[in-house]
Amino acid sequence: MEWGMANRMAQLIQADGHCLFLPVDHGYFQGPTRKLEEPRKTLAPLLPYADAIFITRGVLRSSLAPDNAKPIILRVSGGTSMVGKDLANEGITTSIEEVIRLNASAVGISIFVGSDYEKESLLNLSRLVDEGEKYGIPVMAVTAVGKELEKRDARYLALCCRIAAELGARVVKTYWCEDFERVLTGCPVPVVMAGGPQVDTELEVFEFVYDGIQKGAIGVNLGRNIWQNDFPVAMIKAIRAVVHENASPKQAQELYENEKNK
Repeated sequence: MEWGMANRMAQLIQADGHCLFLPVDHGYFQGPTRKLEEPRKTLAPLLPYADAIFITRGVLRSSLAPDNAKPIILRVSGGTSMVGKDLANEGITTSIEEVIRLNASAVGISIFVGSDYEKESLLNLSRLVDEGEKYGIPVMAVTAVGKELEKRDARYLALCCRIAAELGARVVKTYWCEDFERVLTGCPVPVVMAGGPQVDTELEVFEFVYDGIQKGAIGVNLGRNIWQNDFPVAMIKAIRAVVHENASPKQAQELYENEKNK
């Protein structure tokens, strides 16, 4: 791995081999998502506890101060919305020159395996990898499922992750699922866990994060389960303890309860 690529990967993945990425890119297809209506206010208290921020260029410019930023994973796919016909019909929205101008540490793009736009999204990934490798910028592939959440099983996600790795993604973001080890075993590049919609209890989040880390995921890319929580700082601190300190779900729950009562 050349120095520039290795240096950017080291910015994202911490010395312990783990990472906590905070995505706030949801507005690129959802609009003003609940509790992300004002990204600057949402991000400010959470920044100290994130290892990197997954964000679009527009929100990066408007909501993150250049002198107080964490490493940036720039969302560079889009072109669809929740009210459109098909979320899978994405294109690349941001040039590599813009990525370099914004000093991003990595770029992120969704792939839609099994959709009507499978080929297009996979070729988008391939083209982005070509550009990223040219300039030493890692690509994170996001195994998106659009509105079809029932696709989140180990067989499907293992297929998606392996394809993403085969096409050159340096990191893959995917969902935790039952038999998650099957997904990880078949993916020869680091995997981070997505959260999806907010779940019913904090303990459920701590449990799937802990299970995934124990099975070999390097970290998380959790958004709504953090900033839609009533106590987002307590939540991110507890998740950070699981990721970086090997805290158990019970220990994370205790930390969360203590922090939210401060």
